Formats: sequence, structure tokens, C-alpha cells
Amino acid sequence: MIRNQNIHNTVLDLIGQTPMVQLHHITKKLTGTFYAKIEAFNPGHSAKDRIALHILENAEKKGILKPGDTIVETTSGNTGFSLAMISMVRGYKCILAVSSKTSQDKIDMLKSVGAEVNLCPANVAADDPRSYYEVAKRIHKETPNSIYINQYFNELNCDAHYCSTGPEIWKQTNGKVTHVVVASGTGGTISGIGKYLKEQNPTIQILGVDAYGSILKKYHETGQIDENEIHPYRIEGLGKNLIPTATKFDIIDKFEKVTDKAAALKAREIVAKEGLFCGYTSGAVMQATEQYNAQQFFTKESVVVLVFPDHGSRYMNKIYSDSWMKEQGFLFDES
Repeated sequence: MIRNQNIHNTVLDLIGQTPMVQLHHITKKLTGTFYAKIEAFNPGHSAKDRIALHILENAEKKGILKPGDTIVETTSGNTGFSLAMISMVRGYKCILAVSSKTSQDKIDMLKSVGAEVNLCPANVAADDPRSYYEVAKRIHKETPNSIYINQYFNELNCDAHYCSTGPEIWKQTNGKVTHVVVASGTGGTISGIGKYLKEQNPTIQILGVDAYGSILKKYHETGQIDENEIHPYRIEGLGKNLIPTATKFDIIDKFEKVTDKAAALKAREIVAKEGLFCGYTSGAVMQATEQYNAQQFFTKESVVVLVFPDHGSRYMNKIYSDSWMKEQGFLFDES
């Protein structure tokens, strides 16, 4: 075997240590200094590689996951891809329950890495037997030698980012970070990063991003679930119609909601102005940052880190498709 620090044993050795890039053009009118943590540099092109590897290695150490076993999970696409990628390397089977609002690009990618995909309707209650939560639970019960990752209610989701992403941000900013803007879906990313950074400096502000149609922001503010807030929306991997225990609401300082349209257009603007080909949720993070800026959350001394969760290639048939954008009323013919 060749011994070289630039040669790795498997693709899984490339997970983590993602780069941070200063944003110059899209933040020109904002107050402070802004950096993007580019999670698309993980081999599975998203932040979900971190939790997938962390949770599976923990199961392996405990002896509850062995080669040939089956991994079952609920996913909007990214966690599923990470699990399927690791399954191929480690010799597991992978069965996924996927929301119907997941982009076709993501679904095709899941199948390309050997996952069995079960497509479930997006606009049903979480406890509906057809929901991807309930379908995954049923598959797990019916499949011998399987484990259910259950990222929404798995403490290791938060722990993965506490052990990796949080320390990386602290080190990359030399401890000067003052604010972090993070999209919240399962809540593991924002909670793990927030927990670590607040232990280093309690004054760091952890700013969440939520979607219209989701209950997270109001729950954070009131402690109450308002089902009247629940309605269909298009952004993937952001917001929820249930409360994940992986979300540590006491760590999060504030939530800001963004619209489907604003997030989609902002993702395109990131590409046009910064050359970073990011996904739908990255657009949501950038849009929320601008909204926080308008509320005077930042000063000239602020060092703001935006976590961009995944890669734009997973949305070619959605936000990067002019026809899809026009169908949603997000773009209009100039004629």
C-alpha cells in the first residue's frame, strides 16, 4: 500500500474538514464579515455524511450492525444518499422512505448507489400510515436484521456536529465567530454546532432558518405546536410538521422564516455572484441572513458563518430549471 497523506483508504475518510469561503459580492450591502461553510465538499455532497457515518460507526461499535444487515431511514434525500454510500463501502443493504417533494435528481442518485427507494406522499400528517416516517417504521419492523436510523429522534445526530462541524468552525475562524446561520430540519446540525460553540463562547448567536408551512419557529417562541401553520411548501430538508427531539431549542437564539420563492432565487444568486453551486436550503440560509441583517443583528465587527448544507447538482430539475421555476411562479417570461 502506498503511504501518502493525500491518499485515503476509502471515500469515507473524506468526510468532514470542509472548507470555509468568504462571501464578497452577495454580502456587499450587509454589515459584518461573512463566511460560508461549504458542506458540499463532503464526498456525499452534503452535511448529512457526518451524521450518517457517526451513527453507523456507533452502531458497529455496539455490535448492533453487522455486514449484510439492512439500514432503514426516513429522508428528504441527502441523509439517504450518505447512508447508501456508506452501505456500499461497508457491505450493508439500504432501504429508504422518501418524501414525494424530493427532487428527481436526488431520487435518481439514491438509486444509483444501490438504495431501495419507497416514495411517500409529502402532504400528509406525520402519523399518517402513508407518511415517510411511518413507512420507514413499518419497513424496519418487517425487515429482519435491520436498524432504523431515525435521525429526527436520534441524539447522535446532534452529537455528530458537536464532535466535528462545531470544532471546525471554531478553529477556522480562530474563535472569532460571533453568529452562525443554520437551516433547521431534523435540528441536528444547528444543535450540535450551537452546543459546541456556546461552550467556547456563550455570546455566540445561533440563528435558525425555518420555512413557511413549518411549525419550528412558533414552537421555539411559544412552546406550542400550532397545526394551523402547517401547509405544503417546496423547500427540501428545511422545517418540520413535527418536533424532532434532535432539535435543542434552548441552544437556538432565534428563528427566521423564508419563502420558497426567495430561497430559490437566492440560491441562483449565490451561484451568479460567488460561483458557489449550492442547493435550495443554502439559498434559504442566505435569504435568512439578509433578513437578520435587516433586523440589525450584525455589526461591523460581526463574523458570521453561514452553513451551506448541500450541492446544487441535486436540484437541476427544480431551482436550476427555468421551466420548473416558471411553473411555480418564481420566474416569468421576459417577452
